[in-house]
Amino acid sequence: MNNIIRNNNAMVRRNEHMGKLPKVFYERDTLDVAKGLLGKVLVHRNQGIEIKGKIVEVEAYIGAIDKAAHTYNNLRTERTEVMFWSGGYVYVYLIYGMYHCMNVVTGKEGEGSAVLLRGLEPTQGIEQMSIHRYGKPLETLKRSQIINLTNGPGKLCKAMGITKELYGASLMGDKIFIEDLKDKEEFDIGVSKRINIDYAEEAKEFEWRFFIKGNPYVSKG
Repeated sequence: MNNIIRNNNAMVRRNEHMGKLPKVFYERDTLDVAKGLLGKVLVHRNQGIEIKGKIVEVEAYIGAIDKAAHTYNNLRTERTEVMFWSGGYVYVYLIYGMYHCMNVVTGKEGEGSAVLLRGLEPTQGIEQMSIHRYGKPLETLKRSQIINLTNGPGKLCKAMGITKELYGASLMGDKIFIEDLKDKEEFDIGVSKRINIDYAEEAKEFEWRFFIKGNPYVSKG
């Protein structure tokens, strides 16, 4: 456990000079944005505490052609409205009535596309993540519990304190945003089919899940 914490803290110090991603980053092709998000750092400032996690796993959803997307066939509802905005906003929804999932809206206005964040590697505020996720101090967690802090879309939202209150938030703001690292990390990108979308007919075969190979915080499916 101590090795994980030391490594995370070291990474934050090494990359302390970071810059917020510009809006044009998100207004590109959804698949390009999805792959580009890997290695970037999600930041949530909540109640005076700054929590950060490196993005290690994502899934792309392109509404017009994607039966797995909430906006398939350009379905525009109160729930999906933000997905039709131009790239750079937060789409948060609830699954099973209890788990929040965070998406990054992508592309041009009217496209209905987004990238789901599936896995994060904690880099700052891990003590607060432990309280959010388990209701326990970090030092009481087992190694397996630390790995399970943020290796899934619902898990990472709970650990980061992300709820539907952030629906429609701009990633250009100061409450929630994504940073680039000054020191670029080298990694291999894994590609696979998306997870838990067996209902999506031919779309379940789309290889639109991207992840950092070998990272322990990639979800298990």
